[in-house]
Amino acid sequence: MNLLRAAATVSSLTLLSRVTGLIRDLILARVFGGGAAMDAFAAAFRLPNLLRRLFAEGAFSQAFVPILAEVRSRRGEGETRTLASHVFSGLFWVVLAVSILGVLFAPVLVYVIASGFARNPATFELATLLTRWMFPYILFMSLVAFAAGVLNTFNRFAVPAVTPVLLNLSMIAFGLAATHHFDPPALALGVAVFVGGALQLAVQLPALARIGMLPRLSGLRTAFADPDVRRILVKMGPAVFAVSVAQVSLIINTNIASHLGEGANAWLYFADRLMEFPTALLGVALATVLVPSLSKAFSQARHEDYSRMLDWGLRLTCLIALPAAVGLGLLAEGLIAVLFQGGQFGPRDVAQTALALTGYAFGLLGLIAVKILAPGFYAQQDIKTPVKIAVAVLIATQVANLALVPWLAHAGLAWSVSLGALANAALLYAGLRRRGSYVPQPGWGGFLARIAVALLLLAAWLWWANSQFDWVALHTAWLRRLALVSAVVAAAVVVYFGTLLLLGFRPRDFRMRQP
Repeated sequence: MNLLRAAATVSSLTLLSRVTGLIRDLILARVFGGGAAMDAFAAAFRLPNLLRRLFAEGAFSQAFVPILAEVRSRRGEGETRTLASHVFSGLFWVVLAVSILGVLFAPVLVYVIASGFARNPATFELATLLTRWMFPYILFMSLVAFAAGVLNTFNRFAVPAVTPVLLNLSMIAFGLAATHHFDPPALALGVAVFVGGALQLAVQLPALARIGMLPRLSGLRTAFADPDVRRILVKMGPAVFAVSVAQVSLIINTNIASHLGEGANAWLYFADRLMEFPTALLGVALATVLVPSLSKAFSQARHEDYSRMLDWGLRLTCLIALPAAVGLGLLAEGLIAVLFQGGQFGPRDVAQTALALTGYAFGLLGLIAVKILAPGFYAQQDIKTPVKIAVAVLIATQVANLALVPWLAHAGLAWSVSLGALANAALLYAGLRRRGSYVPQPGWGGFLARIAVALLLLAAWLWWANSQFDWVALHTAWLRRLALVSAVVAAAVVVYFGTLLLLGFRPRDFRMRQP
């Protein structure tokens, strides 16, 4: 299997998801702006996303995929299918119970995550209502993550990568056509999330059937009697803690933002959505492709191949993440003004969101590198080391909040996240080097030097282009503004990659095949 081609497939399909997500957020910005309704939605959506990462994409996938790959490699398809059915059943019953509890105790959860809303009963009640509608989303997404884990183990990357588009399409449809049918209008977003989650699960099941891995639902006792399921649970324990550490940081940040005045959570939400482009297109795509490959290499004791795949992932991360960070940081106001300004989203919202985006951009390399480095531990079924690192990073992030939030307000939260991500990546890298799991391939010095030259030229172009326009006050048709910022971005791509080509970079240098 060509890993670069597989990563490109996942990335291109993820791009479709991010483009539809951008359209979704453009609509949300114009309909709801940066006010209380958007604050309530951003906080309420944080809750199911938190548990989705605990039960689904985070702890579950980190524990499930390596063991499923091991069972398939050593024991064949029959036992793989049995394990898949038992894991599906256990996940279904546990997360169903959690979903019911979440609906019942929604007011308590909203207070925990956004206590500042208590000063505004209308915002608090809206956040509670949205939480009750969106909480079942974690059941759908946990089962979607299960299906994605199985499909990725079988090198079927396309369906899991394109599935998130359905949530975006649901929210676009409800945002455009249904808000006037709901009271309050923001309730349409909660219903849209519920419908989108159901649609995502619906398209995954036929894909499992096509590879003969459609699971059968059994009782909870039968599922947990499987020794491999118990192994996954043992691995999930530290993984839950590891993922929860990162989510605790997000909860704390959301709570702090709820005390910083109306709009703080909304500004952070829109800035974070733009950050999702590079983190998903590169970080998620590489992690999706690398985890099964690294797990297989480790289980077969192919240590050199294991190290080479990590090196390949880190080089691609530097190649793409660094220019993305420079672009988002220097062109933050232009991107936000062109994409979101209008309707209820005014110049103040643009300026405040741009401050947050600049803070997030500083740590983009760390945010993506973590998605490459952490699988290096998960593939070895070592989750304890990332846990210890995550705890240290959580403490450091909150210390940074104490120093930065009084000075930078909501933007201080973004800068703290970035500093924490960079520290996390550095500690993971040091851990892999110390144990000898990763040995850098020759040529890193020249590689980074050439990227540095291209980045300097890229930054010079963006600084000059940005100085030519007042993006907020640019009074012209929206499509013309979009074409203008698109031209600036396209020229930036030409400057960066053209420089690299002149310095000797070639696409074939980044090909990697799974041995």
